[in-house]
Amino acid sequence: MDYRKEYEKWLASPALSEDECAELRALEGNDKEIKARFYGPLEFGTAGLRGTMYTGLHNMNRHVIRWATQGFANVIRAEGEEAMKKGVAICMDCRNHSVEFAREAACVMAGNGIAVRLFESLRPTPELSFAVREYGCTAGINVTASHNPKEYNGYKVYWSDGAQLPPDHADEVSRETAGIDIFTGVRRLSFSEGCDKGLIVRIGEAMDEAFLRAVLDCRTDPEILSKYGDAVGIVYTPLHGTGYRLVPEVLKRAGVTNLRVVESQRRPDGDFPTVAVPNPENKACFAEAIDLVLRDGADCDLIIGTDPDADRVGVVVKDANGLFVPLSGNELGALLVDYIIQARRRKGTLPENACAVKSIVSSELFTAICNKNGVTPVNVLTGFKYIGEKIAEYEKTGQYTFLFGYEESYGFLSAGYVRDKDAVAGSLLISEMAAYYKSIGTTLYGAIHALYKEYGYYGEAVLNVQVGGVDPMAEMNRRMTALRGELFDSIAECRVLRVRDYLRRTVFDLVTGATSETDLPESDVLYFELVDDAWVCIR
Repeated sequence: MDYRKEYEKWLASPALSEDECAELRALEGNDKEIKARFYGPLEFGTAGLRGTMYTGLHNMNRHVIRWATQGFANVIRAEGEEAMKKGVAICMDCRNHSVEFAREAACVMAGNGIAVRLFESLRPTPELSFAVREYGCTAGINVTASHNPKEYNGYKVYWSDGAQLPPDHADEVSRETAGIDIFTGVRRLSFSEGCDKGLIVRIGEAMDEAFLRAVLDCRTDPEILSKYGDAVGIVYTPLHGTGYRLVPEVLKRAGVTNLRVVESQRRPDGDFPTVAVPNPENKACFAEAIDLVLRDGADCDLIIGTDPDADRVGVVVKDANGLFVPLSGNELGALLVDYIIQARRRKGTLPENACAVKSIVSSELFTAICNKNGVTPVNVLTGFKYIGEKIAEYEKTGQYTFLFGYEESYGFLSAGYVRDKDAVAGSLLISEMAAYYKSIGTTLYGAIHALYKEYGYYGEAVLNVQVGGVDPMAEMNRRMTALRGELFDSIAECRVLRVRDYLRRTVFDLVTGATSETDLPESDVLYFELVDDAWVCIR
């Protein structure tokens, strides 16, 4: 693509506002920035779009939202009139411009004759997944950039099963969008016209109630919080995001009475004024909550934090010395699967064909727990849609009964009411688990170390390498290709036994020289199996 030509096209378009034109005119002479914004469109994948909020083809703005939505609308229209009547559910998070972008998506869908159910205000991502399934919609859209910095926004897309878009549909949207002129090829109605024609309908409180009932139904042992909900001390922070209302409400309804919300982070705010990056994986996000506990001196068993779209949940607890330490996503996953199994066994509700699902990059402690307890462990590619696919598969075939699914990046789900990770339910389950352990005289910190004592210690580390430049995806692809051309026979002085290449769908055994096939879909991932059950995954 000729980025200068695309830049001039945007400058000349009457679709741009005066402010947008001024923003682009200010780039004149800055060829590097012009190229960064116009060398090509944002890549549309199974998770939709994500980018910084500027005017330009490679950024998140109302024109790109309209364009992508027109491509998505074409895919829905191709499904037929019934699919258009079932329509789409649309939601948004707390980020700057999220409400505007959600309305733009609704206007384009309405302009294509597709029915829209638009949430009246911001809601958690899992509630969007729930709404798609509850209303029987053909698709869903959530305007969110999850836990990215404030400069970002995104566009998550869902299909009728409530899971994020499968690869074939994502490819269809990409092909459709490529054939549409971003300014003249979009069909849309004004928001008021869409509402007047009944193509845009607002939803809210009734869906909240249905969603909360479903979340409460996923409790493993409801009596725990009924009996001990006043004993466990919990501090919660929504990190300025969408969990601010439903997480405290569901905990209250479950029986938690000793709950404090971090006031400085309660109000939704797309600028995230108290954190650099609103990601509950980072202990820095819990500084305000820890200060609250230290300042008040009140009893606190755990601190819970959810990300802006409330699909990820992180936890900080006190260690044996009374110091606040975070639990990793893998530690929370291990604690939850063990707790769910043991609680169901106590209550006599553990199915004989129970299974639990994790991503391939998550800890094998989970596998050890499942195997010892007669629960089938299942591995899937990274991306919660793959866990959602397994839930749907097992509901259809009856091969297994799904108990729990997780990803090491703080995503958890214990029931099939949604097909995405749910921090509202995750917060509830973690609170229930903490209350149970307190009732028997221990803590989550004590419980994870009890698991280590029983199953062995599992170390972990995540290294994030930031790739910049004009086309970071191309650079990442180049690096992955280079790795495939020169595979290691050892890593950190540990011998490599096998290499799983999920892009080529092969497993190469370095000991025997044999090659076999993986049993998972194609994905740009390299997985090195090392001696002593160690592994390294690059993706």
